[in-house]
Amino acid sequence: MSTAGTRTADPGRRREHRAWYAYDAGASAFNTSVITVFAGPYITGMAEVAADGADTVSLLGLQVATGSVFLYGVSVSVMCQVLVLPLVGAVADRSPNKPRLLGLFSAIGVAATIALALTSGGAWLAAGLALLVGNVAFGAAAVVYDSFLPEIALPDERDAVSSRGWALGYLGGGTLLALHLVLFLLEVFPDARAAQVAIATSGLWWLTFASITVRGVRSRPPLRDRVPGEGVAASFRELAATFRQLRRAPLTLRFLVGYLLYNDGVQTVIAAAAVFGSDELGLEEAVLIQAILIVQVVAFVSALALAKVAARIGAKATVLGTLVVWTAVIGLGRNIPAGDPVIFTVLAACIGLVLGPTQALSRSMFSQLVPDGREAEYFGIYQISERGTSWIGTLALGLAVQFTGSYRSGIVVLIAFFVLGGVVLAATDLRRAIAEAGNPVPERV
Repeated sequence: MSTAGTRTADPGRRREHRAWYAYDAGASAFNTSVITVFAGPYITGMAEVAADGADTVSLLGLQVATGSVFLYGVSVSVMCQVLVLPLVGAVADRSPNKPRLLGLFSAIGVAATIALALTSGGAWLAAGLALLVGNVAFGAAAVVYDSFLPEIALPDERDAVSSRGWALGYLGGGTLLALHLVLFLLEVFPDARAAQVAIATSGLWWLTFASITVRGVRSRPPLRDRVPGEGVAASFRELAATFRQLRRAPLTLRFLVGYLLYNDGVQTVIAAAAVFGSDELGLEEAVLIQAILIVQVVAFVSALALAKVAARIGAKATVLGTLVVWTAVIGLGRNIPAGDPVIFTVLAACIGLVLGPTQALSRSMFSQLVPDGREAEYFGIYQISERGTSWIGTLALGLAVQFTGSYRSGIVVLIAFFVLGGVVLAATDLRRAIAEAGNPVPERV
């Protein structure tokens, strides 16, 4: 008999909800201020210094376009995540203290973020390595963090709880980004130093809110019998058992394939937005920050608003609607004229409208497909689907810059990801998938 939901039926879960939300509010600063806004132009600028007037820098004997360095760095970090994150899930589900594990990965990510802020001059390779470590640690922490959702929220609560988490993430990340905008508008520091300050404070912001979550969520003993043994070898055997179980759940696999496809487009847009705006459109850094700040504000509101829509029509139908908007916005984005901040800002607001709901409701849908007791392992696989193909989009953009000198040709590829992902999601019977996982089926899916 399924035990789904029994771990959450206690009066303390509302307090755990609030503590869980805090992590999103802090860690989102890494995605928003570091990955989306500052790291791309910052690392690209260091590569240009190292190139000393040339268009390329040398890496292991290969000539790499300075405009592609950041995108390639993101791609490599995501490839590393594909190898690491499933194992993180297996380790987490065996851990006697998951909150402490969340704190460990967060601390590693924060240290790498501050190390990135301390690089300067032409040290683009050191900066890229710091970004790689920070992004892998960010993904590892996300696996552990997401795995708490089925433990702290009842099935009919998860769309709302997941959406509130994402919404507060946008609020937290947007608040810090607004402070960073003040740094640039008031010219408190030179641009390069202001970027360093912004990246460092993003790490400290992440650490502050993560500590609230680590102290506020409870560690629960595993519900299932684990495979024999201790340490990494046993975790690998546990992971192998999970993959065997997943092969017997074809509808869950189908959902993951659909998510893998459309989320690649989402992650690539997030990673490349600032570089596209600065290098392709020639927009000032202050304009980019304002546009992305608008994304945070709109995403905060839309994540909460469309959670109510999902409560009426279901999360699946709501996400399919957002994918239609994504496709239209990306198509229009390819034709933005250079130097036009108004159109760029309007399209940024449209992205904010669908960004939060797409991510929040996808997470809550997947939480319904997780067998009880294997939360972190399944979310480790989910994070592969979140991160695992996003290197393809960034790689496509990087190659476009390498061979054509333009980001626009790579954008066309992203449309295919949204369309194909939507088709696969539409063909997935979520009610049957939830029942196959042994979980109670919510009233709306």
